[in-house]
Amino acid sequence: MSDEVNQNIQVFVRCRPLKSLEKKGPIEIISDKRAIRAIQHNKTYAFDNVFDSKANQLDVYRSVVEPLVEQVIEGYNCTVFAYGQTGTGKTYTMVGNHSNDDISWEDDPLSGIIPRAIDQLIDDLQNQNTEYTICVSFLELYNEDAYDLLSPLSDTSKLRIYNDSEKKGSVIISGLVELIVKTKSEIFEILEKGSLKRQTAPTLMNACSSRSHSIFSITVRIKETTFDGEEVVKMGKLNLVDLAGSENIGRSGAVEERAREASNINKSLLTLGRVITSLVEKSSHIPYRDSKLTRLLQDSLGGKTKTSIIATISPCSDDIEDTISTLDYAQRAKKIMNKPEINLKMTKKTLIAEYLTEIDRLRRDLEAARDKKGIYVDPKNYALMEATLKNQEQNLDANEAKIEQMKQELDRYTLLLTEANENISSKDKELSETREKIDDLSKDLNQTRQTLQSAYQKIVEQKIIIEAREVNETKLLAKTKELVELTDQCVDHNEKLHDKVAKISSLADLNLNSFAEFKTRFLEQMNQGRGFET
Repeated sequence: MSDEVNQNIQVFVRCRPLKSLEKKGPIEIISDKRAIRAIQHNKTYAFDNVFDSKANQLDVYRSVVEPLVEQVIEGYNCTVFAYGQTGTGKTYTMVGNHSNDDISWEDDPLSGIIPRAIDQLIDDLQNQNTEYTICVSFLELYNEDAYDLLSPLSDTSKLRIYNDSEKKGSVIISGLVELIVKTKSEIFEILEKGSLKRQTAPTLMNACSSRSHSIFSITVRIKETTFDGEEVVKMGKLNLVDLAGSENIGRSGAVEERAREASNINKSLLTLGRVITSLVEKSSHIPYRDSKLTRLLQDSLGGKTKTSIIATISPCSDDIEDTISTLDYAQRAKKIMNKPEINLKMTKKTLIAEYLTEIDRLRRDLEAARDKKGIYVDPKNYALMEATLKNQEQNLDANEAKIEQMKQELDRYTLLLTEANENISSKDKELSETREKIDDLSKDLNQTRQTLQSAYQKIVEQKIIIEAREVNETKLLAKTKELVELTDQCVDHNEKLHDKVAKISSLADLNLNSFAEFKTRFLEQMNQGRGFET
């Protein structure tokens, strides 16, 4: 049964507290934006969640693992693994620090992801009131060899890893002990037992540094009844992975055996990095088989598992290069797409048949050993075979050393190629940004040209208007001049008329005066004439 959509790997980042003698590095944790800013590199990294140094174990668990435990009960396979530089708190995050025997794992505030997942898983299963079984295994990868942490302390035999022909991307680990547990206390005892057997050693980076990778697996089988009344078994699995720390061999103070450990640790982590890069780039070949770690994590990286990564970093300025490397690694991993699928439910008959087949195989092996029907060899032939095998092993060791040297060269060139690709990507990004700026400037230039063209058009129009005005003004001036001249003529004529009128008026006055005098004289003469007649 497939999930409807692919899912990105969930990536979280946790920053450990700054120690008393350390100087804070140029990184800024922006918890509310789920991001980290590398100030010197002017780069911001975004993740699914970011935990600063004040975050406690419960905060980390609730955000990262609590939802996955619910998915395990639903029938999914889920994986959580911690990655980071030595001394940044991977084992503390995964297992915790249970130093007080008076407090149980489940009540200890310093308990890590593994004991809290056990606590939640059993509580949730008990609340469902259904039949279930829980099996646990604890595996260690040390110097590229697999060991069972649940076997007796004296047992140092190496485990063999085979590909599962029935499940693509899965492996079978021959001889790995898987214990059935019923209570929390049983699982906590198993966890403590395995943790004590795990390889640790002091380095300059960490007083008790894990020198191996560990995988603590919890398998849950839940009985259900279908509508038809048939009993089926639903299975889910939770893998909790604590990776050994990546480190600079010179800075960690590793010498001889410890240097070899660091080399193998870095090799497996480098292979893990190559696998992640290949998955992100969708390469045709994914180098899962180049290390046992990537073979075991194959289904968790690009497979059918729901996967979360906790990248642990240091706030110290001395560790800034490793911190940036971890952040780059985590950001690439965030791009990986998984396609989670619910495990097929098995009928009770099928499960019983599988158990009977396994029991029959073990019975035949036991009878062969008891009845001496197995394969036995003459002592001389056995000694010869041993010598031949030893010689072959020596040749194999020499060839492996050559292969290792070639792989280291390949890793170095791969790293150079990766850095070159990253530089190319960075330059491509800068080129894209420059092109965007050029496009923006071109748009601004076109807009400016349009503005200038519009302004020029307005200037031309204004010039035409001004020229028309000048022509009109010239015409008006000419007309005005004509009118002024005409006015002057009119004024002159008017003055002349006034003079004529004045002369006529003066003449009229003179005539009137003359007429009055004439009248007076005439009347006088008339009066005088009348006197003569009398």
